[in-house]
Amino acid sequence: MLTAAIIFINCALVFYTIGVWGEKRSGTLQNKHLIYFLLGLICDTTGTTMMSALATNGGNIIHALTGGAALILMLIHAVWAAVVKWKGTAKSQHNFHRFSLIVWILWLIPYLIGVGMSML
Repeated sequence: MLTAAIIFINCALVFYTIGVWGEKRSGTLQNKHLIYFLLGLICDTTGTTMMSALATNGGNIIHALTGGAALILMLIHAVWAAVVKWKGTAKSQHNFHRFSLIVWILWLIPYLIGVGMSML
């Protein structure tokens, strides 16, 4: 199960990165970016759930807190992206990338903590 959890977490990184940077490069929020955000959220939630099931001693509290916050931010990001895409103005779709980059950077914190913990 550990291998599957690691694969899901890394897929989350790939999907989320493609979505965020693809949206940034295109200059506007498109349907495909929303799909990548959702795939990243699904993979991260799945991988995190699997990792939590494997944790025996409660794990690292900082990793748990930042990871939980990152999942919540990813959910807010995906919901906001959907609202902006379908009800927002062209300007709001164009400016959405600022929020995307912030969430992506904050998501990387627990990801990198997890990578660091796996090296110990």
